[in-house]
Amino acid sequence: MTELRDQVDTRVHRWVRPDITGLAAYPVPDSTGLLKLDAMENPYGWPDALTTQWQDVMANAQVNRYPHPEAPGVKDALRAVMNIDPRWEILLGNGSDELIQLIAMAVSGADRTILAPEPSFVMYRMIARFLGMDYVGVPLTAEFELDLELMLSRIEREQPAVVFLAQPNNPTGNLWGDEKLRRIIEAAPGLVVMDEAYTAFTEADYLNWLDDYPNLLIMRTLSKVGLAGLRLGILIGDPAWLEQINKLRLPYNINNLTQMSAQFALEHFDVFEQQTAELTRQRHVLQQQLAALPGLKIYDSQANFLLVRTGPGQAVALHAALRDAGILIKKLDGSHPLLTDCVRITVSFESENQQLLSALERHLNNA
Repeated sequence: MTELRDQVDTRVHRWVRPDITGLAAYPVPDSTGLLKLDAMENPYGWPDALTTQWQDVMANAQVNRYPHPEAPGVKDALRAVMNIDPRWEILLGNGSDELIQLIAMAVSGADRTILAPEPSFVMYRMIARFLGMDYVGVPLTAEFELDLELMLSRIEREQPAVVFLAQPNNPTGNLWGDEKLRRIIEAAPGLVVMDEAYTAFTEADYLNWLDDYPNLLIMRTLSKVGLAGLRLGILIGDPAWLEQINKLRLPYNINNLTQMSAQFALEHFDVFEQQTAELTRQRHVLQQQLAALPGLKIYDSQANFLLVRTGPGQAVALHAALRDAGILIKKLDGSHPLLTDCVRITVSFESENQQLLSALERHLNNA
């Protein structure tokens, strides 16, 4: 057995790219039995009546057949809910992650660069490395604002094929200001992708910017509004761009069950809008309650999570104490220099937020 293991290891190291063997897989901790406040999910389930209607629809699913390759019913429902102009094409992905990968693949090549402010969504950097592209992360300021002059100078120097801009940003939750964003789009030589994963929790909406910029694409998702299990990402933009990106999409990437569920949910989207409105209200309440606790700094957020800075060297202990209390949050300390001593907390409904606050108070009082 040892000899076979050695042969496997030898072949892996011979044939797998060294930059891949040196990577760590995206970490997803086991949340079994824990209050899950680490992944920006909508905590609300569906109303019983809606669940019954959905189950009736799903009873007609033909899992023995391949799904429609373009999911036209889902796209039509998205156009209606999001008011997407017929001039713009829609490309669907197995989550936003697949869309990021397809975009990067479409423009990849020797000496091609992906650029993004940092800290931001980690998959921009990871996918660049998967594809052997250069990645340039441009640091935000100490208060997580966009350093416009630094961004413009790096764009001029690097000439990136793609610039990713998450608005609101993950994991900081803030917006960077329209004037700064416009300056970046105008300076970028290649594509700019505005990642609006958390648009349901803010009044900021950049869809109409497609009228102004031929190098802009808008990316959205249904994951944050209550459909994370469907894994449905949405890319919106000029047909000329999406036609090329679509050539790289593997066939049948949106399965029958996802198509049927998404179309049904979009036809009842008012339910999810009510839930996101309540989560936005709970975000304001939770932010004030957290700010009243000793030793914590709470950053303003336009998303469904809050970035929290602990006292020096306290983030790891706080994260562990909450896990011991049955609550899972995201430890960001160690992921980026600007996130030293930071954790991220998903906003939930009132009773779960109160459970979090009680556990935090106990830990901070005993620290």
